[in-house]
Amino acid sequence: MSETAEAGPSPEEPPVVTREPHQWLGAALITPSLLFIGLLFLLPMGMTVWMSFHNWPLLGEPRFIGLENFSELMGDRRFWSSIRFTALYTVLVTSAIFLVAFPLALLVDRPLRIAGFFRTIYFMPVVIGFGAAATLWTWLLNPDNGVFAELLLRSGLVDAAPRPTESFWPALIVVILMVVWKQAGFTMVILLTGLQSVPDDVTEAAKIDGAGPLARFVRVTLPLMRNSIILALVLNVTWSMLAFDQFFIITQGGPRNSTVTAVFSIYLQSFSSYRLGYGSAMSLVLLVILVAISAMQMAIVNFRKAPE
Repeated sequence: MSETAEAGPSPEEPPVVTREPHQWLGAALITPSLLFIGLLFLLPMGMTVWMSFHNWPLLGEPRFIGLENFSELMGDRRFWSSIRFTALYTVLVTSAIFLVAFPLALLVDRPLRIAGFFRTIYFMPVVIGFGAAATLWTWLLNPDNGVFAELLLRSGLVDAAPRPTESFWPALIVVILMVVWKQAGFTMVILLTGLQSVPDDVTEAAKIDGAGPLARFVRVTLPLMRNSIILALVLNVTWSMLAFDQFFIITQGGPRNSTVTAVFSIYLQSFSSYRLGYGSAMSLVLLVILVAISAMQMAIVNFRKAPE
């Protein structure tokens, strides 16, 4: 009678890695987004870089010229003047938007029945495109048949219809007012989200400790709104640095090219002078400036003092 020996424990086999069905589903779902980003961002970016090394006319054969476009750009006074004006406009309009949006966010954050109505009213200009908003304000500012000129004349505040786009500061202020009217509602929503994310118990604890309304706002609310403030700041600065429609329609770059922004300058070189390669080089320089500004904003806002 033969004895059957018990088999010893078999050596452990390496686990077989298999993809779960939901992992394949996730990859399939993000594929359209990746294709969208590749076709509408990475491909145009690569094409812009390639064009920047060429003398690329609108019609005709492009010619490789290396870094000549960038070398010429370093001494282009008009482009750097447009960069300085864009920086000035960005500082002024971003500050104005925050000065309007913060009080609006505090106002609609109150537990009132009509708060939702006012949120809608303040947000409505956001849905209007920049081109349509600029065209509307151009009509309102028309010295011959505009609403603003008629109101000022009838009120007796002025003797003649004002022409704000004929002087630098009035033209800039008019554009800033239009942008604040249009964009403050969007920034209000972002800041309102930050206000509503502040825990009530933290505010109540500060109140019990004797902190007044201003102290609670500065020492409790603002620090807890950091993420919302960063988002609103980065978006507003980026949009302001890329300003084009409002100046193209309202001021048309005047008076005497004093309100030509960086993107406006790129447009003039690319589609008025038909120098697409030079315009591509200008776009890349503006991109580098934008990335640097955004990085500086993030570093400044996220700066934390060392623990004492």
